Amino acid sequence: MSERPASLQRHRMQGPSGSSVTDGEVRYAPVKSLWFTGMATVAVVGGALTFSWAALAVFLATTAAVLLLGHSLGSHRKFIHDSYQCPKWLEYTLVWFGVQVGLAGPLGLLRQHELRDYAQRLPDCHDYLRHGRSFWGDAWWQLHCELHLAHPPALHIEPRLADDRFYRFLERTWMWQQVPPALLLYAAGGWAFVVWGVCARVTAGVLGHWLIGWFAHNRGGMHYEVRDAAVQGRNIPFTSLLTMGECWHNNHHAFPGSARLGLFPGEWDPGWWVLMVLRRVGLVWDLRLPAALPPRAELHACDAMADAELARHAGGAAPSADRPTLADVLGWCWRRAETGPLVGPAAHLPAGAWRNVLGHAVPFHVRPEARRLTLVVQDRRLQGLPALCVAVSRRGGAMRVLGLCLAPFAVLLENTRTAFDVT
Repeated sequence: MSERPASLQRHRMQGPSGSSVTDGEVRYAPVKSLWFTGMATVAVVGGALTFSWAALAVFLATTAAVLLLGHSLGSHRKFIHDSYQCPKWLEYTLVWFGVQVGLAGPLGLLRQHELRDYAQRLPDCHDYLRHGRSFWGDAWWQLHCELHLAHPPALHIEPRLADDRFYRFLERTWMWQQVPPALLLYAAGGWAFVVWGVCARVTAGVLGHWLIGWFAHNRGGMHYEVRDAAVQGRNIPFTSLLTMGECWHNNHHAFPGSARLGLFPGEWDPGWWVLMVLRRVGLVWDLRLPAALPPRAELHACDAMADAELARHAGGAAPSADRPTLADVLGWCWRRAETGPLVGPAAHLPAGAWRNVLGHAVPFHVRPEARRLTLVVQDRRLQGLPALCVAVSRRGGAMRVLGLCLAPFAVLLENTRTAFDVT
């Protein structure tokens, strides 16, 4: 057996001598089963008897809020992976929303996640931990049963989570946390709102969590392969909005600590969009992206875009993208500042046309896997229209005037864009 990668040596879950993630028994879990079955029964029967468009709207709104704010931002990206920082009151609020999904308490959910994550990175693990059974067989296991390992690995949760009184309270009372929203919904719309806003919501959250888990380990595309892993994560593109970005599971297997899950063009990630808004108003900071994570020797690219990302992140040598000020861009355009080559995908113009625009002042390098135009100016990396303005200005004459005229619009557009996207 090959040596375990460094990423596993830093994992919360550690397997002392004699531990195993392959030897265990799947047993029926009465509480877990009755919880889901009870919620689902009330949702189906009660939902049919109390249906109204208002109740359906309550279901859609509460489910979206719980999945986005709770499961994606609170439980997963913050509580489990700590991929961004925020005030404690906001962290508590988001994690409370995560409990509203109805899967488990925060510490219980972390325990489940860490065991699966640890086991899936090993060369082999129990089918329960890798969603390795048939569709219906895995449904029974995940929704109604629990795995009891004969020799489980040890979980080490940092004291800031394990000893937190609020999280320990949520862990003891996670089922009862459905009562406060149920009372509010009853006051607002009677039993119809309770059935659709609590029972149907919990049923959709628990069932959807299993569904995405099964498909994300059995079907879908891959940008990356984690070598010597028991199972690979898969991306499920058509569910990006439904899952608030959690469907980009192959990306997540590659960069577990990244606050952004949709890493490539067209990979919609509502969770990331909300984080960008919260960062803009100063409520979150220190968002981790793949470039800030430790390199993983076991990670290999499956396509050109992923290969470019790994090359860009290796060693962290590439300068970070800047949000330019108008004064910076105008100064570079006026002075015709020295730059590196303009690099980009040549998306809408052939490379020859780009070279005609730029002349000989700035070389243009075609990289089909690149996301945007990029230009390095005095050790700062510009992207998009500001990069094009500075590059065009290098020709002098009328092109410099054009670059100066376009600069205000370019900077405004770029700063607006980066308020919602950092790449």
